[in-house]
Amino acid sequence: MRDFSKNHDWLSINTATVRKSLGQDLPLTDIIEACVQRDIKAISPWRDQVAAVGLAAVSKLVKTHGLKLSGYCRGGMFPATTPAGIQAADADNRQAVDEACELNAACLVLVVGGLPGALAGQAAHKNLAQSRDQVFEGIEKLLSYAKSCNMPLAIEPLHPMYAADRACINTLEQALDICDQLDPGQTGALGVAVDVYHVWWDPKLQQQIERAGHQRLLAFHVCDWLTPTRDLLNDRGMMGDGVIDIPKIRGWVEAQGFQGFRGRSLIHKMKARLPRLRHDLLDAIHQRDGGSCFVA
Repeated sequence: MRDFSKNHDWLSINTATVRKSLGQDLPLTDIIEACVQRDIKAISPWRDQVAAVGLAAVSKLVKTHGLKLSGYCRGGMFPATTPAGIQAADADNRQAVDEACELNAACLVLVVGGLPGALAGQAAHKNLAQSRDQVFEGIEKLLSYAKSCNMPLAIEPLHPMYAADRACINTLEQALDICDQLDPGQTGALGVAVDVYHVWWDPKLQQQIERAGHQRLLAFHVCDWLTPTRDLLNDRGMMGDGVIDIPKIRGWVEAQGFQGFRGRSLIHKMKARLPRLRHDLLDAIHQRDGGSCFVA
């Protein structure tokens, strides 16, 4: 594996991680400037943060500082209950591709959605199979457009606890089944984002990482699973604070030839501490297995 103990050039920060500081929402421009000041060379911004500042302004700032985007979060949320809802999701996802292209992102990460309405607390139905069918159809339509724009799509399976509201694709195997059906030639246009927080528990994980191979591994995200978990969305820990064997999983990923950025999503300990960004992250790299367990 690559040694990150003295070289942090492959660190990428998920900007949702540090959007809160001292109880206030920080604009993406401030986060970008803080990363630049601390010699962090890549980010993975969220669409709502970009929209709040303006796509043109963010694009200019990224290009001015020479920042790279390890990914763009997020497209997806395909399921809907009406044809109009499906059309709206399709249009929004095409816009997400356009934004990712403008920012020169390495890929557009897809959080595919679950039962329509569940995220707002009122699921329209209980038919998860229907939602999965709509996800497949949505990705199929989006893939054609994304190919024309040369923007790879990365399906991110989420932990099963999110199956109802955020993502009905919950294992790497499910995501790769979609890839095999829609991109059998493994062109690099469709792949997966492997987030250890979501997939660490899967007994088939090593097998499926090997199945994905170099062509399908588009992004790798790291944080840790804390016990007990008190918040299903935000309770994510610094690497080494939880129960995930991150170095082992990283070894599986890099054995396939993955040489991209390592994405970091550290909400539990980082959300109020942007002023200490360099100290917290870089010291952690030295202290937690010589940097072998940190990612983008």
